[in-house]
Amino acid sequence: MFPSLIGTVVIAGIVGYLSEKSGFTRNGILQSIVICVGGAFVFYFVSLMFGFGFNRQGWNAILASIGALIIVPTHWRGGR
Repeated sequence: MFPSLIGTVVIAGIVGYLSEKSGFTRNGILQSIVICVGGAFVFYFVSLMFGFGFNRQGWNAILASIGALIIVPTHWRGGR
């Protein structure tokens, strides 16, 4: 359990960094990483409790990170 949790955090951090560098988001690097790690943590523990998700923890981390980046509202920043 612990190695998959660490892997989830690492994958979520990479997704957050790459989403910021590619222009998918404009939150800031640290903010995107925090959003991704938070979403991956929530999905990781929910999938442990209820037993749903994909068979691989890596896919769960990637999709949860992207989902968190999409769900978190960022419209208050303005149109820069």
